[in-house]
Amino acid sequence: MIFRLAAILLVAMALPGMTSPVPRTSWLRHGDQWHLSALKVADAQKISQGDGITVAVPDSGVSFHQDLQGNLLAGTDVIAGGNGDGRDDRDGHGTGMAGLIAAHGTGDEGAVGIAPRAKILPILCSPPGRDGDTDALATAIDFAVSRGVDVISISIVGGASARLQQAVSAALMADVVVVAAAGRASGTQIVGYPARHPGVVAVGGIGRDGSHADISATGPEIDVVAPAVDIYSTSINGKYRKGTGTSDAAAIVAGAAALIRSKYPYLPAQEVAHRLKATAVDKGPPGRDDEYGYGVIDLVAALTADVPPLGFESVSAPAGGGSTTATGARPGEDDGATARGLATLGVIVAIGAGWAFVARRRRRGDDPPPKISR
Repeated sequence: MIFRLAAILLVAMALPGMTSPVPRTSWLRHGDQWHLSALKVADAQKISQGDGITVAVPDSGVSFHQDLQGNLLAGTDVIAGGNGDGRDDRDGHGTGMAGLIAAHGTGDEGAVGIAPRAKILPILCSPPGRDGDTDALATAIDFAVSRGVDVISISIVGGASARLQQAVSAALMADVVVVAAAGRASGTQIVGYPARHPGVVAVGGIGRDGSHADISATGPEIDVVAPAVDIYSTSINGKYRKGTGTSDAAAIVAGAAALIRSKYPYLPAQEVAHRLKATAVDKGPPGRDDEYGYGVIDLVAALTADVPPLGFESVSAPAGGGSTTATGARPGEDDGATARGLATLGVIVAIGAGWAFVARRRRRGDDPPPKISR
């Protein structure tokens, strides 16, 4: 009964943050998008901008927007009776998430995403004004995997149905980086699903001052945190939105994953997730904690730091600078045969160690409702 009640409460944990349209004429790219300077996005984009990477956004759809021109692919509509290509958003949430990942601005105006050269695969699985369902999200994830995406950004929280768990597991097995919002804080303090699925990068939120955002859920599954308060991005009808919630933080981290996958295209998905965590800036008590996970994402360090592969974590890794030890880098990027060998060995070692970690994190007895929410 306790697990059932907790699962039902999840429906209210990740409701859309307060949003309001922002007139284009008043848009100040570097003033309103405070997370760009906080995360040193300009410096990171000198290293990688997400070229060659596709990020799936299962959400309310993604509308055409001037700041996403050239980034938006034809996707799909998995809602019962739907026959669109996902490029239709009636409440702005999905378009906002897409902008945080891959918007490129227009001239000196507009929104800038973390990975402005990445492609967005829109999947309409959450209709406006009402809850979606776990089967729709599962179908959306399956579609994304079938299209060979590199990253799936999930700003949806709901119940862990068997069908959805299978879809998430299949995505991870297909070498896709799955990033998901932890959900809104509540009395139960339960990290939502699929963020709490083992292997998914679970994202919590921080405010402008870098401290834990009150709206963010906490728990042992939190991996990293990112800005989640007063986050500006694209919206419908060529306008902009201001949102607060772990939805925004998850999209930002998905953009970070796109940067890493673009720079290191041969790096396995689990190593991309490991790199995000290993280079995060520690907050709160020393080491991992339930509010900040491993810390605030550090884009530049994630792209440049010496990060030992999984299984070699006892080797110290400086947080920033230098060529990587085991990177999966593009040919000619100072990776070397020894580094490639270490990366391969690290992945092999991680198979055993990773599943032991999975067993510790897995929750038992969940009996969730067949609903999802944002």
